[in-house]
Amino acid sequence: MNKSLLTFPKGGIHPPEGKDLTEHLAVETLPIPEDVEILLNQHFGAPCTPLVKKKDQVAEGDVIGVVEKGLGAAIHSSVTGTVKTIGASAHPIAVKAPAVVIQTDTEAPPREWPESDWQALSKDELLDRVKNAGIVGIGGAGFPTHVKLSPPPAAKVDTLILNGAECEPYLTADHRLMLEQPEKVVEGAKIILRILGIKECQIAIEANKPDAIETMKTACAEASNDFNVTVSPLKVKYPQGSEKQLIQSITGRKVPGFGLPFDVGVIVQNVGTAKAIYDAVVLQKPLYEKIMTISGRGIARPANLLVKIGTRISDIVSYLGGTLPGLAKIVLGGPMMGFAVSTLDIPVTKTTSGILFLTEKEIDLRPYGQCIRCGWCLEACPMGLLPNEIGVHVEAGRAGDTSQFGVFECFECGCCAYTCPAKRPLVQFIRLAKMKAKK
Repeated sequence: MNKSLLTFPKGGIHPPEGKDLTEHLAVETLPIPEDVEILLNQHFGAPCTPLVKKKDQVAEGDVIGVVEKGLGAAIHSSVTGTVKTIGASAHPIAVKAPAVVIQTDTEAPPREWPESDWQALSKDELLDRVKNAGIVGIGGAGFPTHVKLSPPPAAKVDTLILNGAECEPYLTADHRLMLEQPEKVVEGAKIILRILGIKECQIAIEANKPDAIETMKTACAEASNDFNVTVSPLKVKYPQGSEKQLIQSITGRKVPGFGLPFDVGVIVQNVGTAKAIYDAVVLQKPLYEKIMTISGRGIARPANLLVKIGTRISDIVSYLGGTLPGLAKIVLGGPMMGFAVSTLDIPVTKTTSGILFLTEKEIDLRPYGQCIRCGWCLEACPMGLLPNEIGVHVEAGRAGDTSQFGVFECFECGCCAYTCPAKRPLVQFIRLAKMKAKK
């Protein structure tokens, strides 16, 4: 490994990458399903209130839900069709959530989104387009982007980092986006820079994507000189794409505990979010479809797909030829930070980055044992926390005493559980500790 590659100083692991299943596969468009279930809670904040009712006609891109009070982002129809029902649907994390089910009009032509010049727009006009398009951070927790791009006046932001690390094993959606639409990612970066009123942007890409690094370097070189957009290759180390670790890798600045990136003068956006911002501003196209990786050795045909928001997993499985014998676990997201699901009836949301169909050979089914005090989890933790103590205290019924070990600074990357020789479910212990400590 090239020692000059940027990385964060503490902890981290290098699990098997598994990206060879899909990294060479161009993005293909999933056929529009017969109906879609569009969740009204796809973002950080309050769920949307529906603006439509049963039997209403909607067009692709129409607003169907808005947040009336508090933090959130608008929801748009991903298809042209008729509202079948407004009720509750399966949610990948919250079990159930309000949703709008739309019957697709299969004869309707795709909606056109003509380009427009954004250069003359003001900062407020650019932010309005981002907000109206319902953009959220599609590489993470779904924080509303128009809010993230409005740091407090006291914050001295001078650097934008576009996160193209994609450090989770198996996932290759961002990789393909950078290879296939690099100019739109760079243009999205320039729009963000204009909104923030700064000039400096670094696109961070792990070194296991050399073709993406070269493609993005070319796109940056061909872009306008009004801004300084460059590419920063990173050492291949998980969780390189975590916001705080990424900032330290690129700038050397350390975000304080419970602090935010703007506290050290940085804003981080995913490359997919930058592309969505390009769509929102240049095309005035809302966020209602996204690129996802479908992978693992338990699916007949792995792929990178452009999928309408609200498409059920079952429709994706049918398109790719079904599942294979030996399938043991279905995970939404990456294997390190994703969530296992028990049904194929869950719809895709704005933050679904991938769906993994993993066989018994790809996961560890051994039962976990007692903590043996080896300390490997301490070495692996990129935050310098004490996951072993958190686990022991949770098992002893003392979850409320775990804040001293940094439980609320943990972002659940899973490095501790991955490296634990006793296979202890440390991330689950930490989540349980957080829930109990908040009560």
